[in-house]
Amino acid sequence: MSPDQAQENQIIMPKPLKTRYLEDIVPKLTEQFSFTNVHQVPKVVKIVVNRGLGEASQNAKALESSINEMMVITGQKPVVTRAKKAIAGFKIRQGMPVGIMVTLRGEKMYAFLDRLIALALPRIRDFRGISPKSFDGRGNYSLGVREQLMFPEINYDSIDQIRGMDISIVTSAANDEEGRALLKEMGMPFREN
Repeated sequence: MSPDQAQENQIIMPKPLKTRYLEDIVPKLTEQFSFTNVHQVPKVVKIVVNRGLGEASQNAKALESSINEMMVITGQKPVVTRAKKAIAGFKIRQGMPVGIMVTLRGEKMYAFLDRLIALALPRIRDFRGISPKSFDGRGNYSLGVREQLMFPEINYDSIDQIRGMDISIVTSAANDEEGRALLKEMGMPFREN
């Protein structure tokens, strides 16, 4: 086999998200917003994945299965969030488990974001893009997900109930415009209004 044929047969792997950010996105954003310093360029600081579990106070199995699902999706064990005070109307006592959350940073954060953008979001039924209006004014983005089945790691037969989750992407952007430009360059599929 000649070197030309070997080169044709090679599968071209896409760059990891962090490498793409450092090599392609940073120079593009520096030019777009005319930053003078590389540290002014917005970056993703952390991703918080949160799931509220109202039924977990009565059902310990729901909490356990939710923890396992979140571990498979994020690659990190979630922290159980507990009720700060008792609320009689919801039959919740102080210290009862009411949800779970994971804070991702570094390599796990980039890996999760890459999978979310490339694999999970396109698997949503009738997907036309995510809302460009869910920014908080400081460049951070939040989105709600209705079901965990959009993640390819989840086996359809292993889930007991469809549950959603909230994903918050915290950036170092100064405003929403910079945050939107950063996420758009990373490949986030924003809906055109």
